[in-house]
Amino acid sequence: MKIKIKGTKIELTSAIKDYVQSKMDMLERDLGKIKPINCDVEVGMTSTRHQKGDIFRAEVNLQLNGEVLRVEKTENDLYKAIDKVKDHLVMVIKKYKEKKIDSKRREDDITAEEEILAEI
Repeated sequence: MKIKIKGTKIELTSAIKDYVQSKMDMLERDLGKIKPINCDVEVGMTSTRHQKGDIFRAEVNLQLNGEVLRVEKTENDLYKAIDKVKDHLVMVIKKYKEKKIDSKRREDDITAEEEILAEI
């Protein structure tokens, strides 16, 4: 999966890029046959004016065929924010797949009902 990584108010080191890439590569098994069109990842600091340390955020926009799955998380640690956004994205992907399966089942049920009514 091709991933665009952007840093906001933070320097993107190779360690951060590799960590994001490894976490996003884990999503491929959850996606299954679904091929993402585009994957944008943005990591950075929300602002620099916090009294108790830095607040980091991670955001992922995963563009699929006809839909965009978006997840954003904030944490005190950048790597923790990346982990949380990946975990939440797994749940969103599962929900998306279930929704597609349910809509397909409904279409099949409607087609079967129409065939039965046509026979009567």
